[in-house]
Amino acid sequence: MRKIMAGLVAGVGLMWACGTSAQAQELTIFWAEWDPANYLQELANEYEAETGVKVTVETTPWADFQTKAFTEFNAKGSAYDLVVGDSQWIGAASEAGHYVDLTDFFTKHNLTQVMAPATVKYYSEYPANSKKYWSIPAEGDAVGWSYRKDWFEDPKEMEAFKAKYGYELGPPKTWAQMRDIAEFFHRPDQKRYGIAIYTDNSYDGLVMGVENAIFSFGGELGDYQNYKVDGIINSDKNVKALELYRELYGFTPPGWAKSFFVENNQAITENLAAMSMNYFAFFPALVNEASNPNAKVTGFFANPAGPNGEQFAALGGQGISVISYSKNQEEAMKFLEWFIKDETQKRWAELGGYTASAKVLESPEFQTATPYNKAFYETMFKVKDFWATPEYAELLIQANQRIYPFVTAGQGTAKEALDALAADWNATFKKYGRGK
Repeated sequence: MRKIMAGLVAGVGLMWACGTSAQAQELTIFWAEWDPANYLQELANEYEAETGVKVTVETTPWADFQTKAFTEFNAKGSAYDLVVGDSQWIGAASEAGHYVDLTDFFTKHNLTQVMAPATVKYYSEYPANSKKYWSIPAEGDAVGWSYRKDWFEDPKEMEAFKAKYGYELGPPKTWAQMRDIAEFFHRPDQKRYGIAIYTDNSYDGLVMGVENAIFSFGGELGDYQNYKVDGIINSDKNVKALELYRELYGFTPPGWAKSFFVENNQAITENLAAMSMNYFAFFPALVNEASNPNAKVTGFFANPAGPNGEQFAALGGQGISVISYSKNQEEAMKFLEWFIKDETQKRWAELGGYTASAKVLESPEFQTATPYNKAFYETMFKVKDFWATPEYAELLIQANQRIYPFVTAGQGTAKEALDALAADWNATFKKYGRGK
């Protein structure tokens, strides 16, 4: 990477707390290969126009992202200056010393107030409630829903639905209503199906999907501070949530046992399902007539409430962190100072990035900019996340191994699956000396 030397001050190289004396002419940000990374490159080009510092957003396919990032981290390599890393990485990356501690940066810029609280909690803070911060909320994301407005608003369908279920057909306000609507529109003989949900167990698709139900049913994955899971992951609330998720799977299109964001968008574009779960980051394709022939009749809603009124959603998205092995930390911190400005966050949202800025999210301008921004705004203040401990990858594998056979094949019961998962997680935490 090319560099130019900073000017000398009193014969001594200008030194910053981050420990570098060279001012970067270039910065490299590492991220996964998807549209938000392209939007970030557009934003970075504007930074270059302002400062003369070239910023390259280097990408790799999602399937390789984690492996490639941590291979570089573990080698203490300096190929990347910043990374837009998954929220679950924060424990492993901070404990291993891969990320620069940004606590002082947070304090200086009052970011706990500037950014939506949930994004600070899950993208930035580790350990939980420690007030130590390792990432700046960058790409806010969560799971929401798209639906076929033309199916829902068909007078004959509305009449038939009300006759059968006793209330008006519309975007579901509860998971119980979503179950009714999925059942109502499930018509295999017409090649029309009720719902598309996440089922892929290769990474976090299925678990993210199930979390949407668990959190909205008032459940939790565990006690994050004390690493306790007994009676929490296998609580009655979670059992009921998992049972309903399994029931919804019965209303999905054929061959839906390994489905994630690509398939769930196709459920709308290819006239398969009435409703479809997906990350908000993939909704731009659904409002684009070039990629969705049903764009004009596609609507969006936030994850509905559970039986007791709780309404939460599984968190996606990422924070941006400074890599501790970077030789350009001084310039990386300058980029972050520019990135968090109100005007930059507004521009980030205009380009298509999902800002975590509370001020931008709350603005009428943002909420009316797209058909799904209002639902995104509502969701980003009601998100929860998976474990962010360094052993999260093992926890995720165990969750998939226990939940997948029940959801997609009806093996055993929800209670048996969650009891077994509690035992798995207890053993993992014990192995790593977590908790008391």
